[in-house]
Amino acid sequence: MPLEIIRNDIIKVNADAIVNPTNRALDAGGGVDLEIHKAAGPKLAEECRSLGELPVGKARITKGYDLPARYVIHTAGPVWQGGNSGEEGLLKSCYRSSLDLAKEYGLESVAFPLISSGSFGYPKDLALRTAISSIGEFLLSNDMKVYLVVYDKDSFMLSGKLFASITQYIDEKYVEEKPASVRERRGDMLAAEMMSPMESQAIPRKSKRSLDEVVGQMDETFSRSLLRIIDEKGLKDSDVYKKANVDRKLFSKIKSDAFYKPSKPTAIAFAIALELNLDETKDLLMKAGFALSNSSKSDLIIQYFLEREIYNIFEINEALYGFGQAALGV
Repeated sequence: MPLEIIRNDIIKVNADAIVNPTNRALDAGGGVDLEIHKAAGPKLAEECRSLGELPVGKARITKGYDLPARYVIHTAGPVWQGGNSGEEGLLKSCYRSSLDLAKEYGLESVAFPLISSGSFGYPKDLALRTAISSIGEFLLSNDMKVYLVVYDKDSFMLSGKLFASITQYIDEKYVEEKPASVRERRGDMLAAEMMSPMESQAIPRKSKRSLDEVVGQMDETFSRSLLRIIDEKGLKDSDVYKKANVDRKLFSKIKSDAFYKPSKPTAIAFAIALELNLDETKDLLMKAGFALSNSSKSDLIIQYFLEREIYNIFEINEALYGFGQAALGV
Protein backbone atom coordinates (compact mmCIF):
# COMPACT_ATOMS: atom_id res chain seq x y z
CA MET A 1 0.00 0.00 0.00
CA PRO A 2 1.22 3.59 -0.57
CA LEU A 3 1.27 4.54 3.14
CA GLU A 4 2.02 1.96 5.81
CA ILE A 5 2.60 2.55 9.52
CA ILE A 6 5.15 0.08 10.87
CA ARG A 7 6.90 -0.61 14.16
CA ASN A 8 10.61 -0.89 13.52
CA ASP A 9 13.97 0.76 13.99
CA ILE A 10 14.30 3.13 11.04
CA ILE A 11 17.96 2.25 10.42
CA LYS A 12 16.82 -1.31 9.64
CA VAL A 13 14.12 -0.37 7.14
CA ASN A 14 14.89 -1.51 3.60
CA ALA A 15 13.62 1.45 1.57
CA ASP A 16 15.19 3.52 -1.18
CA ALA A 17 15.65 6.31 1.35
CA ILE A 18 15.17 6.92 5.05
CA VAL A 19 14.53 10.37 6.45
CA ASN A 20 16.87 11.74 9.11
CA PRO A 21 15.33 14.32 11.50
CA THR A 22 18.37 16.50 12.09
CA ASN A 23 19.34 20.01 13.12
CA ARG A 24 20.36 22.96 10.97
CA ALA A 25 24.06 22.14 11.30
CA LEU A 26 23.59 18.51 10.11
CA ASP A 27 25.99 17.38 12.85
CA ALA A 28 24.28 14.29 14.31
CA GLY A 29 23.12 15.93 17.51
CA GLY A 30 21.42 12.93 19.12
CA GLY A 31 18.47 10.54 19.07
CA VAL A 32 17.50 9.10 15.68
CA ASP A 33 19.96 11.46 13.96
CA LEU A 34 22.90 10.03 15.93
CA GLU A 35 21.77 6.42 15.41
CA ILE A 36 21.54 6.95 11.63
CA HIS A 37 25.07 8.40 11.55
CA LYS A 38 26.45 5.51 13.60
CA ALA A 39 24.83 2.93 11.30
CA ALA A 40 25.85 4.71 8.09
CA GLY A 41 29.50 5.14 9.06
CA PRO A 42 31.85 8.17 9.08
CA LYS A 43 31.46 8.95 5.38
CA LEU A 44 27.92 10.21 6.03
CA ALA A 45 29.22 12.91 8.39
CA GLU A 46 31.83 13.91 5.80
CA GLU A 47 29.20 14.40 3.12
CA CYS A 48 26.91 16.27 5.52
CA ARG A 49 29.67 18.76 6.30
CA SER A 50 29.89 19.61 2.62
CA LEU A 51 26.19 20.57 2.45
CA GLY A 52 26.33 23.68 4.62
CA GLU A 53 23.53 24.86 6.91
CA LEU A 54 20.06 23.36 6.44
CA PRO A 55 17.08 25.73 6.92
CA VAL A 56 14.24 24.46 9.13
CA GLY A 57 11.55 22.78 7.02
CA LYS A 58 13.89 22.03 4.11
CA ALA A 59 15.59 18.78 3.03
CA ARG A 60 18.82 17.58 1.45
CA ILE A 61 19.93 14.16 0.29
CA THR A 62 23.09 12.10 0.76
CA LYS A 63 24.16 8.54 0.10
CA GLY A 64 23.16 5.86 2.61
CA TYR A 65 26.64 4.29 2.86
CA ASP A 66 26.45 1.34 5.30
CA LEU A 67 22.66 1.59 5.79
CA PRO A 68 20.21 -0.77 4.03
CA ALA A 69 18.73 2.37 2.39
CA ARG A 70 20.51 3.75 -0.68
CA TYR A 71 19.93 7.35 0.41
CA VAL A 72 19.39 9.45 3.51
CA ILE A 73 17.14 12.50 3.23
CA HIS A 74 18.01 15.00 5.95
CA THR A 75 15.39 17.48 7.16
CA ALA A 76 15.57 20.02 9.97
CA GLY A 77 12.39 19.86 12.05
CA PRO A 78 10.98 22.70 14.13
CA VAL A 79 11.46 22.92 17.90
CA TRP A 80 8.11 23.04 19.70
CA GLN A 81 7.50 26.48 21.23
CA GLY A 82 3.85 26.17 22.21
CA GLY A 83 2.27 25.97 18.76
CA ASN A 84 2.01 29.66 17.94
CA SER A 85 5.36 30.11 16.20
CA GLY A 86 4.59 28.48 12.85
CA GLU A 87 5.65 25.00 13.99
CA GLU A 88 2.90 23.16 12.09
CA GLY A 89 3.72 24.84 8.77
CA LEU A 90 7.42 24.10 9.21
CA LEU A 91 6.73 20.46 10.09
CA LYS A 92 4.51 20.04 7.02
CA SER A 93 7.31 21.54 4.96
CA CYS A 94 9.72 18.89 6.33
CA TYR A 95 7.54 16.11 4.97
CA ARG A 96 6.73 17.81 1.69
CA SER A 97 10.35 18.84 0.99
CA SER A 98 11.56 15.31 1.74
CA LEU A 99 8.92 13.72 -0.49
CA ASP A 100 9.58 16.18 -3.33
CA LEU A 101 13.28 15.35 -3.11
CA ALA A 102 12.55 11.62 -3.18
CA LYS A 103 10.38 12.17 -6.26
CA GLU A 104 13.11 14.24 -7.93
CA TYR A 105 15.55 11.35 -7.48
CA GLY A 106 13.05 8.85 -8.86
CA LEU A 107 12.80 6.92 -5.58
CA GLU A 108 9.99 4.40 -5.17
CA SER A 109 10.00 4.08 -1.38
CA VAL A 110 10.88 6.29 1.57
CA ALA A 111 10.66 5.78 5.35
CA PHE A 112 9.96 8.57 7.84
CA PRO A 113 10.30 8.70 11.61
CA LEU A 114 7.89 10.96 13.50
CA ILE A 115 9.79 14.20 12.89
CA SER A 116 10.35 16.60 15.84
CA SER A 117 8.49 14.36 18.32
CA GLY A 118 11.63 13.49 20.30
CA SER A 119 14.08 15.96 21.80
CA PHE A 120 12.51 18.84 19.82
CA GLY A 121 9.42 18.49 22.04
CA TYR A 122 6.64 18.42 19.43
CA PRO A 123 3.55 16.74 21.05
CA LYS A 124 3.31 13.21 19.66
CA ASP A 125 -0.39 13.33 18.80
CA LEU A 126 0.01 16.59 16.87
CA ALA A 127 3.21 15.36 15.18
CA LEU A 128 1.39 12.19 14.13
CA ARG A 129 -1.59 14.06 12.70
CA THR A 130 0.68 16.38 10.70
CA ALA A 131 2.70 13.43 9.38
CA ILE A 132 -0.41 11.52 8.27
CA SER A 133 -2.04 14.52 6.61
CA SER A 134 1.15 15.70 4.86
CA ILE A 135 2.07 12.27 3.49
CA GLY A 136 -1.54 11.53 2.56
CA GLU A 137 -1.87 14.79 0.63
CA PHE A 138 1.29 13.97 -1.36
CA LEU A 139 0.15 10.43 -2.17
CA LEU A 140 -3.17 11.61 -3.59
CA SER A 141 -1.24 12.96 -6.58
CA ASN A 142 1.91 10.79 -6.60
CA ASP A 143 2.83 7.09 -6.71
CA MET A 144 5.29 6.14 -3.98
CA LYS A 145 5.53 3.65 -1.12
CA VAL A 146 5.86 5.56 2.14
CA TYR A 147 6.53 4.06 5.55
CA LEU A 148 5.84 5.92 8.78
CA VAL A 149 8.14 4.19 11.26
CA VAL A 150 7.37 4.18 14.98
CA TYR A 151 9.88 2.61 17.35
CA ASP A 152 7.40 1.45 19.98
CA LYS A 153 3.78 1.86 21.06
CA ASP A 154 4.63 4.91 23.19
CA SER A 155 5.87 6.69 20.07
CA PHE A 156 2.41 6.46 18.49
CA MET A 157 -0.34 8.51 20.11
CA LEU A 158 -3.82 9.35 18.88
CA SER A 159 -5.37 12.55 20.14
CA GLY A 160 -7.02 11.93 23.50
CA LYS A 161 -10.38 13.21 22.25
CA LEU A 162 -10.45 10.89 19.22
CA PHE A 163 -9.28 7.87 21.23
CA ALA A 164 -11.94 8.45 23.88
CA SER A 165 -14.68 8.96 21.28
CA ILE A 166 -13.87 5.75 19.40
CA THR A 167 -13.50 3.81 22.65
CA GLN A 168 -16.96 4.92 23.76
CA TYR A 169 -18.43 3.98 20.37
CA ILE A 170 -16.88 0.49 20.57
CA ASP A 171 -18.13 0.02 24.13
CA GLU A 172 -21.66 0.91 23.05
CA LYS A 173 -21.75 -1.22 19.91
CA TYR A 174 -19.52 -4.20 20.62
CA VAL A 175 -21.32 -7.54 20.75
CA GLU A 176 -19.56 -10.78 21.63
CA GLU A 177 -20.42 -13.60 19.27
CA LYS A 178 -21.40 -16.71 21.20
CA PRO A 179 -21.75 -20.15 19.61
CA ALA A 180 -25.15 -21.78 19.85
CA SER A 181 -25.46 -23.84 23.01
CA VAL A 182 -25.86 -27.61 22.97
CA ARG A 183 -29.38 -27.13 24.34
CA GLU A 184 -30.27 -24.77 21.47
CA ARG A 185 -28.96 -27.24 18.86
CA ARG A 186 -30.85 -30.13 20.47
CA GLY A 187 -34.02 -28.05 20.51
CA ASP A 188 -33.73 -27.41 16.76
CA MET A 189 -33.22 -31.13 16.08
CA LEU A 190 -36.19 -32.13 18.29
CA ALA A 191 -38.45 -29.65 16.52
CA ALA A 192 -37.51 -31.17 13.17
CA GLU A 193 -38.12 -34.70 14.45
CA MET A 194 -41.60 -33.79 15.78
CA MET A 195 -42.84 -32.48 12.42
CA SER A 196 -45.57 -34.57 10.82
CA PRO A 197 -44.97 -36.06 7.37
CA MET A 198 -47.48 -33.58 5.92
CA GLU A 199 -45.68 -30.61 7.56
CA SER A 200 -42.38 -31.94 6.29
CA GLN A 201 -43.71 -32.20 2.74
CA ALA A 202 -45.00 -28.62 2.96
CA ILE A 203 -41.47 -27.27 3.21
CA PRO A 204 -40.56 -25.95 -0.23
CA ARG A 205 -37.70 -27.84 -1.83
CA LYS A 206 -35.39 -26.18 -4.33
CA SER A 207 -35.46 -27.81 -7.70
CA LYS A 208 -32.17 -28.62 -9.38
CA ARG A 209 -31.03 -25.93 -11.77
CA SER A 210 -28.77 -26.20 -14.76
CA LEU A 211 -25.30 -24.61 -14.68
CA ASP A 212 -26.45 -22.00 -17.22
CA GLU A 213 -29.33 -21.00 -14.94
CA VAL A 214 -27.04 -20.70 -11.92
CA VAL A 215 -24.52 -18.55 -13.79
CA GLY A 216 -27.29 -16.46 -15.32
CA GLN A 217 -28.69 -15.59 -11.90
CA MET A 218 -25.36 -14.65 -10.34
CA ASP A 219 -25.23 -11.25 -8.70
CA GLU A 220 -22.97 -8.48 -10.00
CA THR A 221 -19.37 -9.19 -9.00
CA PHE A 222 -17.26 -6.91 -6.80
CA SER A 223 -15.08 -5.83 -9.71
CA ARG A 224 -18.01 -4.95 -11.97
CA SER A 225 -19.82 -3.19 -9.16
CA LEU A 226 -16.70 -1.16 -8.30
CA LEU A 227 -16.13 -0.05 -11.89
CA ARG A 228 -19.83 0.77 -12.34
CA ILE A 229 -19.87 3.01 -9.25
CA ILE A 230 -16.68 4.77 -10.39
CA ASP A 231 -18.34 5.52 -13.73
CA GLU A 232 -21.61 6.61 -12.13
CA LYS A 233 -19.78 9.05 -9.88
CA GLY A 234 -17.73 10.37 -12.81
CA LEU A 235 -14.43 9.64 -11.05
CA LYS A 236 -10.98 8.91 -12.47
CA ASP A 237 -9.55 5.46 -11.74
CA SER A 238 -6.31 6.97 -10.44
CA ASP A 239 -8.12 9.21 -7.97
CA VAL A 240 -10.05 6.24 -6.59
CA TYR A 241 -7.16 3.82 -6.05
CA LYS A 242 -5.00 6.55 -4.51
CA LYS A 243 -7.79 7.55 -2.12
CA ALA A 244 -8.15 3.85 -1.29
CA ASN A 245 -4.43 3.57 -0.36
CA VAL A 246 -4.09 0.88 -3.04
CA ASP A 247 -1.31 0.72 -5.60
CA ARG A 248 -1.83 0.90 -9.35
CA LYS A 249 -0.82 -2.71 -9.99
CA LEU A 250 -3.50 -4.13 -7.72
CA PHE A 251 -6.16 -1.89 -9.22
CA SER A 252 -5.17 -3.09 -12.69
CA LYS A 253 -5.69 -6.70 -11.56
CA ILE A 254 -9.14 -5.87 -10.21
CA LYS A 255 -10.07 -3.99 -13.36
CA SER A 256 -8.93 -6.74 -15.74
CA ASP A 257 -10.57 -9.62 -13.85
CA ALA A 258 -14.35 -9.45 -13.53
CA PHE A 259 -14.26 -12.17 -10.89
CA TYR A 260 -11.35 -10.80 -8.83
CA LYS A 261 -11.68 -11.64 -5.12
CA PRO A 262 -10.26 -8.78 -3.00
CA SER A 263 -9.29 -8.98 0.64
CA LYS A 264 -11.73 -7.43 3.09
CA PRO A 265 -9.43 -4.46 3.90
CA THR A 266 -9.11 -3.74 0.16
CA ALA A 267 -12.88 -3.91 -0.40
CA ILE A 268 -13.53 -1.56 2.51
CA ALA A 269 -10.81 0.81 1.30
CA PHE A 270 -12.56 1.21 -2.05
CA ALA A 271 -15.89 1.85 -0.32
CA ILE A 272 -14.22 4.67 1.63
CA ALA A 273 -12.53 6.05 -1.49
CA LEU A 274 -15.94 6.15 -3.20
CA GLU A 275 -17.43 7.88 -0.13
CA LEU A 276 -20.20 5.31 0.21
CA ASN A 277 -22.52 5.48 3.19
CA LEU A 278 -22.77 2.61 5.65
CA ASP A 279 -25.52 0.74 3.77
CA GLU A 280 -23.78 1.19 0.42
CA THR A 281 -20.54 -0.04 1.96
CA LYS A 282 -22.27 -3.16 3.25
CA ASP A 283 -23.69 -3.79 -0.24
CA LEU A 284 -20.27 -3.48 -1.89
CA LEU A 285 -18.69 -5.74 0.72
CA MET A 286 -21.40 -8.33 0.10
CA LYS A 287 -20.32 -8.48 -3.56
CA ALA A 288 -16.93 -9.71 -2.31
CA GLY A 289 -18.44 -12.09 0.23
CA PHE A 290 -17.80 -9.97 3.34
CA ALA A 291 -19.82 -8.17 6.00
CA LEU A 292 -19.30 -5.66 8.79
CA SER A 293 -19.75 -7.16 12.24
CA ASN A 294 -20.36 -5.61 15.66
CA SER A 295 -18.18 -8.37 17.10
CA SER A 296 -15.13 -6.98 15.27
CA LYS A 297 -13.30 -4.01 16.78
CA SER A 298 -11.84 -3.15 13.37
CA ASP A 299 -15.29 -3.14 11.73
CA LEU A 300 -16.68 -0.92 14.49
CA ILE A 301 -13.90 1.63 14.04
CA ILE A 302 -14.68 1.71 10.31
CA GLN A 303 -18.39 2.15 11.04
CA TYR A 304 -17.51 4.99 13.42
CA PHE A 305 -15.93 6.96 10.57
CA LEU A 306 -18.57 6.04 7.98
CA GLU A 307 -21.41 7.22 10.22
CA ARG A 308 -19.61 10.56 10.58
CA GLU A 309 -18.95 10.76 6.81
CA ILE A 310 -15.18 10.89 7.34
CA TYR A 311 -13.60 9.34 4.25
CA ASN A 312 -9.90 10.08 4.70
CA ILE A 313 -8.28 6.63 4.47
CA PHE A 314 -5.09 7.86 6.12
CA GLU A 315 -6.94 9.18 9.18
CA ILE A 316 -8.90 5.93 9.44
CA ASN A 317 -5.71 3.86 9.21
CA GLU A 318 -4.16 6.07 11.88
CA ALA A 319 -7.04 5.19 14.22
CA LEU A 320 -6.93 1.49 13.30
CA TYR A 321 -3.21 1.34 14.07
CA GLY A 322 -3.79 3.15 17.35
CA PHE A 323 -6.19 0.40 18.39
CA GLY A 324 -3.90 -2.39 17.20
CA GLN A 325 -5.92 -3.21 14.08
CA ALA A 326 -4.78 -3.92 10.52
CA ALA A 327 -4.73 -1.03 8.07
CA LEU A 328 -7.01 -0.69 5.06
CA GLY A 329 -5.74 -0.95 1.50
CA VAL A 330 -3.72 -3.81 0.03
